[in-house]
Amino acid sequence: MKRSVLGLACVAVGILCISSVRAAETCSASAEKNKGKDIVDTAVAAGSFKTLAAALGAGELVETLKGAGPFTVFAPTDEAFAKLPKGTVEDLLKPENKEKLVKILTYHVVSGKVLAADVVKLKKVKTVEGSEAKINVQDGKVKIDNAKVIKTDIQASNGVIHVIDAVILPR
Repeated sequence: MKRSVLGLACVAVGILCISSVRAAETCSASAEKNKGKDIVDTAVAAGSFKTLAAALGAGELVETLKGAGPFTVFAPTDEAFAKLPKGTVEDLLKPENKEKLVKILTYHVVSGKVLAADVVKLKKVKTVEGSEAKINVQDGKVKIDNAKVIKTDIQASNGVIHVIDAVILPR
């Protein structure tokens, strides 16, 4: 009996060790792939943030997010922007709407590097825009306001990106 319990314990420890090594390799691979790339360059290289990149340009926030940071960006995909009512993105990109655009974009940014392991412990985060966004964890899935976090911990030289499936709006 003692031997079988000891054997099971050894197997469990072995599985945990393998899982930890694989997680470390994945994180290391992500960091290596984006080595030297800031948040903006990392998002552009991913290819699914063209609308976000255009909005950052229109809002004159590119240089800010290329700065030292660290920043945590909850980045909506192109599909997330496509869910907005028709004409919304085009309207926001107009020079006369720059203030509104900047308010929305900075609501997606948190000062500091907040990894997924930290996010799940939070109920809210203070955004660079100045408001607080709600964090909700249910059934192992994380939401910021009404957006689902669909990919986490994309490492950049000046912070981290968490991919979300919707554009979140400050209250």
